[in-house]
Amino acid sequence: MDERRSEIAYHALRVALGVVPLAAGADKFLNLLADWPSYLSPLAVRLLPVSPETFMRLAGIVEIVVGAAILLRFARIFAWVAMAWLAAIALELFTTGRFLDVAARDLVMATAAFALAKLAPAFERAPSRAHRPATEGTPAPRQA
Repeated sequence: MDERRSEIAYHALRVALGVVPLAAGADKFLNLLADWPSYLSPLAVRLLPVSPETFMRLAGIVEIVVGAAILLRFARIFAWVAMAWLAAIALELFTTGRFLDVAARDLVMATAAFALAKLAPAFERAPSRAHRPATEGTPAPRQA
């Protein structure tokens, strides 16, 4: 695949996996798109140390952070977080025995997040190595 096609795929995935979590995360506070607490399985509700509403708001914060980080070109790290998050959501939804269509969609989105995580290093700068210690046998950089 040529680099231009890879770049287009990277940008499309970055926008989709940035905007959708941002919107879903914000909606955890508004409940305009869905009644989010109803997506939790009875087992999860019993095990949670907080109310389902509070848990969903915390989930919303995570989704907002992940979506914003992906949009801000930190997909090389946060696409992996999105992948794991979406797979966990799908697993939890499967335990409800309901919302199986949403669980399937989240598994597809987790696969898209995996693809983004694999593409991102080609289009995003690596974290700065300036503060890493020099490896043995390699002279440390001179201080100006």
